[in-house]
Amino acid sequence: MNQAQRFLSLDVFRGMTVCFMIIVNTPGSGAQPFSMLEHAAWHGFTPTDLVFPSFLFAVGNAMSFSMKKFALMKDAEVLAKIFKRTLLIFLIGYLMYWFPFFHYNEGAGISFAAIGNTRIMGVLQRIGLCYGIVSLMIHYLSSRSVLLLSVLFLIGYWLILLFFGDAADPLSMTGNAGQYLDQFLLGNAHLYHGEGIPFDPEGILSTIPSCVNVVIGYFAGKFIQEKGKGYESIAKLLLAGVLLVFLAWCWNFFFPINKKLWTSSFVLITCGLDLLIIAGLIYLIELKSYVKWTGFFTVFGKNPLFIYIVADLLLIIINTIFPKSDFAGWINTVFFQAIAPGPFGSLLFAICFMLVCWLIGYILDKKKIYIRV
Repeated sequence: MNQAQRFLSLDVFRGMTVCFMIIVNTPGSGAQPFSMLEHAAWHGFTPTDLVFPSFLFAVGNAMSFSMKKFALMKDAEVLAKIFKRTLLIFLIGYLMYWFPFFHYNEGAGISFAAIGNTRIMGVLQRIGLCYGIVSLMIHYLSSRSVLLLSVLFLIGYWLILLFFGDAADPLSMTGNAGQYLDQFLLGNAHLYHGEGIPFDPEGILSTIPSCVNVVIGYFAGKFIQEKGKGYESIAKLLLAGVLLVFLAWCWNFFFPINKKLWTSSFVLITCGLDLLIIAGLIYLIELKSYVKWTGFFTVFGKNPLFIYIVADLLLIIINTIFPKSDFAGWINTVFFQAIAPGPFGSLLFAICFMLVCWLIGYILDKKKIYIRV
């Protein structure tokens, strides 16, 4: 069996992650989405909270294949590749928040979008930073050292939040140490404002524990490659997943599960669930050969970052070309909310938008075009 078929389960996992990321990021307007398709307001956990950490986990899976090439390269070449890719992903993420670089003013003219109000951190920026940090760890440290450093990341982050945040409530949105650091280094104008206040859920400090999602994804991918697809491998993945979920549940009493703070307990529960999902996919795809349904998701998995970028920019481009149309709002009002009022219509729009993005990926796949970022 060839390499691609042997690890089809990992490709499907990556594709599923991109698919559901698009759905939860693009709800239709006109109605409140289903609660399970929204992030937890603060402490707590919803299925939507699993999506982004699963993307980081999938980045680690991919690194378990690509990092092998670095062992045959000179240090200067390795560093050049790591820093180039880190910078490229970060820069694309930053430019996406600045895009389309202009806005329509009150006089129906065009004004340049001030870079001084552009968000600096974000989803792609976190992916780039985590990739760079974990790549350096794996290349220069032993596996044991990488794991020990990951434990230090989780415990150290917990202690930093406890001792350097607001003494009265160190885990609040306005009083956590990560918020203080972001305000000091970046300034309020460069933070995310979607929470009603300047607060960045992909801030600088919380990038430290998010690296552990990539590390565990890397070791999971490495384990699957080395141990194969047998029942013993599945059992060990299930056991590791259950153990991490249990540890997260225990830690939650002291350090609550919180996606927006990316708490250490959040890292453990998301990695644990990802291991359980991977184990289930290996069983269904590799052992039972239930593969007819997998093609849909592998389309996403072959161009994951590019399709994610397309999904983020497509509606912006449409509304920029037709500034008075509010295309998404219009089509939701006259179509999706008309045929399925409420959260069903919102979900239906998200699914249809995801299918448009899938079609773009399908065309690229048919033409054998794979865009590596």
